[in-house]
Amino acid sequence: MTEQQFFATCPKGIEALLLDEMSALGASEVRETVGGVYFTTDLKGAYRACLWSRLANKVFLPLAKFDVKDADDLYEGARAIPWQEHLNPQGTLLVDFSGTNGAIRNTQFGAVKVKDAIVDYLRDYANARPSVSKQDPDLRVNARLNRGQVTLSIDLCGDSLHRRGYRTKQGAAPLKENLAAALLIRAGWPAICEQGGALIDPMCGSATILIEAALMALDYAPGLDRGSFGFERWLNHQNDIWLELRQEALERYRQARERSIPEIRGYDADRKVLFAAESNISMAGMDEYVRVIHKPLKDVVKPTHTVMEHGLVLTNPPYGERLGEQEQLKGLYRQLGDKCREHFEGWVLGIFTGNPALGKSVGLRAHKRYKLFNGALPSELILIRVQEEQFVNAPPAELDKPKPLTAGAEMLLNRLRKNQKQLAKWVTREGIECYRLYDADMPEYSAAIDIYGDYVHVQEYAAPKTVDEAKAVARFEDIEAAVPVALGVSPDHVSFKQRRRNRGKDQYQRQSERAYPLIPVKEGPATILVNLWEYLDTGLFLDHRPVRQRISQMVRGKRFLNLFCYTASATVHAGLGGARESVSVDMSKTYLKWAEKNFLANNLSTDKHRLEQGDCLQWLKDCREGFDVIMLDPPSFSNSKRMEGVLDVQRDHVEMITRCMELLTPGGTLVFSNNLRSFKLDEEALDKYQIENITQKTLDPDFKRNAKIHQCWLITAA
Repeated sequence: MTEQQFFATCPKGIEALLLDEMSALGASEVRETVGGVYFTTDLKGAYRACLWSRLANKVFLPLAKFDVKDADDLYEGARAIPWQEHLNPQGTLLVDFSGTNGAIRNTQFGAVKVKDAIVDYLRDYANARPSVSKQDPDLRVNARLNRGQVTLSIDLCGDSLHRRGYRTKQGAAPLKENLAAALLIRAGWPAICEQGGALIDPMCGSATILIEAALMALDYAPGLDRGSFGFERWLNHQNDIWLELRQEALERYRQARERSIPEIRGYDADRKVLFAAESNISMAGMDEYVRVIHKPLKDVVKPTHTVMEHGLVLTNPPYGERLGEQEQLKGLYRQLGDKCREHFEGWVLGIFTGNPALGKSVGLRAHKRYKLFNGALPSELILIRVQEEQFVNAPPAELDKPKPLTAGAEMLLNRLRKNQKQLAKWVTREGIECYRLYDADMPEYSAAIDIYGDYVHVQEYAAPKTVDEAKAVARFEDIEAAVPVALGVSPDHVSFKQRRRNRGKDQYQRQSERAYPLIPVKEGPATILVNLWEYLDTGLFLDHRPVRQRISQMVRGKRFLNLFCYTASATVHAGLGGARESVSVDMSKTYLKWAEKNFLANNLSTDKHRLEQGDCLQWLKDCREGFDVIMLDPPSFSNSKRMEGVLDVQRDHVEMITRCMELLTPGGTLVFSNNLRSFKLDEEALDKYQIENITQKTLDPDFKRNAKIHQCWLITAA
C-alpha cells in the first residue's frame, strides 16, 4: 500500500503530545509544527489515526500546494487537480477555507473560488456538476492560505475528531474532549492507571475528564462511537480496511474489560450539571466505571470503601474572568490545596486554569507547569506532588469573610440606594421588572447598572487611556463590592462586564467562556429570555421599552415587519398585541435561535410569526411582501462577513427608509430608530414623507438622564 504524507491538526500547545501519539500509531517521518504534525503512512495508517487519535482535531490528506498572488491563481491551482479521482461528478461537496492575503481578503470568497474550480473541472470532465452541502458532504476539501501559498487537502474526518459522540449535554465552560485527554496524558494518568492508581475530579462539571480517563483505561478507541467519517464516501475509500480496523478496536476493548479498572470518581456542587455528567457517562457506555456524586469541595474526602494509596486528582476549577471573581476564587483554590494536604498525600494534583496566578493560592509548590490553550484562552496545567516538602506555610482559606467597603464604594452604595428609592413608585405603578438603575451618575464610577428581576447586570465603560490602570482596577473593585450590598443580592446574581465599541461580528462574540442558562423576565405581558453573562448585550434593550409598548398598541390585526430584529422582543410584543402575522429578519443565527425561544415562551406560533436569517439590506431589496407596520432599528455600523458590503446608518438610512416605505401598505407606519449619538436624519431627502420625532416620548424615567441613548421617528406617507 502506497505511503503518503498526511497532516493532523490539534489544539495549540499539545503538538508534542500529538507527535508522540502518531509515532505510537505507527507513522513515520513525524514532524511537529504549530497547530499540528506532519506524518507519513499508508491509507490504513491514516484510518488508524482517525479512529485512535485522542488528541487530533482533523486528519488531512494534502493534494497540492501552490503560490497564490491573486484570485485567478487560486482558481487555476484548484482546477489543476484531477477531482474525478476523489468525487463523483454528481456528488456533494463542501470547501473550508482559512487564511487571507492582499488578493484573497475574505475566507468565504476563497472558499467560493475553490468550489467554482472543482465544479467547473468536473462539469468539463463529465458534463455533470456536484452540489454544495453543508451537512455531511461526500467530499470535504480544506484550503489553507499561508505566506502566499495555498495547500489543498482532503478532510478525512468530516466533523472534528474531538467530538466523540458521547457529549450530548454540557455544563458551564466544558473542556473539549481532546484537551481533556491531553491533560490526562500530561498529568501521567496512563502510568498511574497502569499501576492501579485512582482518579478523582472534585469539580467534575459534565465529566469530560472522567470519561476520557475511562476510555484510556479501557483501551477504547475514541472514534468508535462517531456516526461517520469524511472518508467514507471519498472515491478512494477502502471499506474493507476500515472495517478490519474497527473490528480490531472492538476486540481490544473486549480484552481490556476483562482487566481490573481503577476507581474513577467525580464530585460537583451543582446538581444540574451532574445530570449532564450522568447523561454523558451513559452515552459513552461508561456507567460501570465512572461514578459522580453531588458534593461541594468543602465536603470532599478520599473514599474509604477501598484502599487508594496513590492516584491523580485532576480538575478544571473556575478561574474568574474578572478581577473581583478572581479575588473570590483564591479561597476556593486554597480549599482545594487544603483538601489535598489532608486527604490525598502521596497523590499527584493537576489543576488546569486560565489564570495561573490563582495556583499560588493552593499552598502547594508545583513541580511541573505546561502552557496550553483552552480555545483561544492561554491556560496552564499545574502539576503538584502532594508531599510534605511541597507544602507552603500559609493561613487556611477564608471563603466567607467579606472585605470592608472603601469610602468610594460606600459613596456608590448610597447613590444606588437613592436611585432605587426615586424610581420605586414608577417601578411599582407600571409593574416594571427590568430597568436601568444607574448610568455613570458619578464620573469616577463609570458604569451602567441594570436590574433584571432578581439579577443585576453591570457594564463598566472602558476607562480613558489617561486614567491610571491601577486606579481603574480599584474603582472596578469598588463597584463589585458595592452592588451586591446596596441591592441585597447574592454576588452570584450579579454579572460584571466591560463595555467597548464593537463592530461587525464582534457584537455577536461571547464575553464568557462559560455557558449560562437563559433567564425569563417579564416586560408587561411579555416573557423575554435574557442572558446576562455570555454576550455584551443581554437580549433586551431596556431603553426601547416604550417603543415596544407603542408597537404593541399599533399592530392589532396587522402585518408587522421587524428588521435587524436581534432577539425579536419587539415582535413578541407585537404578537401579544394581536398582530395578524409578522416577519423578523436578522443576520445572526444565534439571535434568531434566541428569538425562537422567546416565541415559545410566549406561545407564539412560528408559522404566523416567521423568523428569517439574512442580510437585512439584501432582504429589503428582494422583498415583495406588504406590511402595515415596520420596525427599522439598524446598528450604527456593521461590516460582518455575511453582508455584501458595509452598513453605515448615517450614510445608508435614506435608502433603507425609502425601501421600507415602498413595502408599507396604504396607511402604514414605519418606526425608525437608532442609537448613533451623532446621527442626523436627512429630512430634506425624505421630504415626501410625514415625519414625527418621538424620541422624548420613548424615554422612560430610568433613561431621562441619558437623552441621547437613542433617537426614534414615526414615518408615514404624506
